[in-house]
Amino acid sequence: MIMVELLEYINRGGIIVYILIALNVIGYSIMLWKLVIITVAKFNKESVAQNIIKMVKSYNDKYENKTFQNALDKYVHKLESGLNTVKIIASTAPLIGLLGTVVGVLNSFDSISKAGLGDPTIFSTGISIALITTVAGLIVAIPHYVGYNYLIGFIDRLEHTIEERVIAKL
Repeated sequence: MIMVELLEYINRGGIIVYILIALNVIGYSIMLWKLVIITVAKFNKESVAQNIIKMVKSYNDKYENKTFQNALDKYVHKLESGLNTVKIIASTAPLIGLLGTVVGVLNSFDSISKAGLGDPTIFSTGISIALITTVAGLIVAIPHYVGYNYLIGFIDRLEHTIEERVIAKL
């Protein structure tokens, strides 16, 4: 029963809701994959620190600080890759929902202009589309925003831990 109602709402929302669902699937896939990669990195931080130390020691002493920072930045950049897509989804989903809102309200005004204000059900379809797409946009955006910030915070903590270990061993 609930699933039928959900599918009915999705169908009433139209193409905008289908776009938001596709973005949701993409974003959650990236966040799940990054969570796995970052969790593995958390357990391998000692070997990462050792690799950075080896790289720093293989260069001249005058480049030690720059080499260390470059190696750490390269590793962190690799961990962060893909998260920009999640950030883009988080910021564009409400705008896509707003686009659906405008389309729904436009449909309502079109209905009113054709049939008049005599029957409220004539323009309720457009208002329904407007509300459904607005809600869908927010449902997609909020968890992606939270997930992005959580994963970036996780990476920042990991970066500081690795940096402390490397500095302590140099």
